[in-house]
Amino acid sequence: MCPNLSFLRGTTVADVTEKKLLDVNYAFPGCPRGPPHAPEVTNNKPGVRPRHLQGNARMSAPLIRVLVVDDSPFMRGVLPPKIESDPRFKVVGTAVDGRDAVEKTLALQPDVVTLDIDMPIMNGLDALKEIVRQSTASVIMLSARTEQGAAITLEALALGAVDFIPKSRGVDRIHEKLLAAVEAKTHKSRLSTPKPTLVLRPTTAPPRAAGGARVNAKVCIIGSSTGGPQALQAVLSQLPEALPVPLVVAQHMPPNFTNALANRLNDTCKPKIVEAADGMALTKGTVYISPGGMQTRISATEIKISPDHGESLYKPSVDVLAESARSAFGKNVLGVMLTGMGGDGSIEFGKLRKLGAHNIAQDQASCVVYGMPRTLIEAGGADEVLPLDQIGMRIRSALGC
Repeated sequence: MCPNLSFLRGTTVADVTEKKLLDVNYAFPGCPRGPPHAPEVTNNKPGVRPRHLQGNARMSAPLIRVLVVDDSPFMRGVLPPKIESDPRFKVVGTAVDGRDAVEKTLALQPDVVTLDIDMPIMNGLDALKEIVRQSTASVIMLSARTEQGAAITLEALALGAVDFIPKSRGVDRIHEKLLAAVEAKTHKSRLSTPKPTLVLRPTTAPPRAAGGARVNAKVCIIGSSTGGPQALQAVLSQLPEALPVPLVVAQHMPPNFTNALANRLNDTCKPKIVEAADGMALTKGTVYISPGGMQTRISATEIKISPDHGESLYKPSVDVLAESARSAFGKNVLGVMLTGMGGDGSIEFGKLRKLGAHNIAQDQASCVVYGMPRTLIEAGGADEVLPLDQIGMRIRSALGC
């Protein structure tokens, strides 16, 4: 019989599909693809798949190599078949602790490592440091949804992990996370050296401020996803304590993690940074982090938090936040689009720009994943494209602070 996988109930293909990017075929319940407890995977021969997946014509020539690291035999049995349910992925091995993870990363040279945090012999954070130092593999952490687990996860992101997966939801959206990690690996060695670039505007567009000029904004909104916590740290650390407008962030994150993110940023940056709450006054000088698992909207005077009612795959959504900013402030919005996979935010940022708002997009070279900024730029919704280390100072000059 198959093991009890009740923690995966409620997960749908829609949860992991963005613009037909993902093709997810669950290996359970029912375990149609093979035994419930998959054997340890150690195959390192290109083109050869685990026995329980052989015979599937769609599974030829997997491209993305994954190493699964977890001290739990159950997770080592569940994750490989789930990952390989998408033909783009191949699990080349599993590891049982941090030391084993480092050794197998060097031996098998995977593209991505999924890394548990709490393990014997060498914990996940120590293993992460060695993997980042000695290899080019991207690392995705498996994290507990607790306050302590969230804080440790943010530390892992600061140490070089690309993203994380909450363990309590098992393998929710794992293929999307793996794809983002592969793109992060591609851009890992790219240097952030390009000069600021102004995006050419149609002659019919309303007048815009030149790069470096003041922007008449009454609120600043920031969108980010994969790589966002590190990018937010870089941007917000450049801002002064006395911000002349409120700043609202929509960072793609699950519940319980955004409060830890707000606390970490508040401890290391000058502005006051809090997790937003329903009914909270929208005041200048404060940075609001939208809570995970919910949608954040703003009026001219307050924050509004509500459950998602099918508005977006992402909770919080950049588009949902930006739409409310457009309704409340019209053209008097400064928009900033940071690193992240997908295209969330591009539609409403584009509408803001058509009204006369001013949008800044992070450049490709400095992005962990060049998805959200690229979509915005290609749609003609960006006024400026800047490297990450210049965005904070540009916000200052735009706001006159």
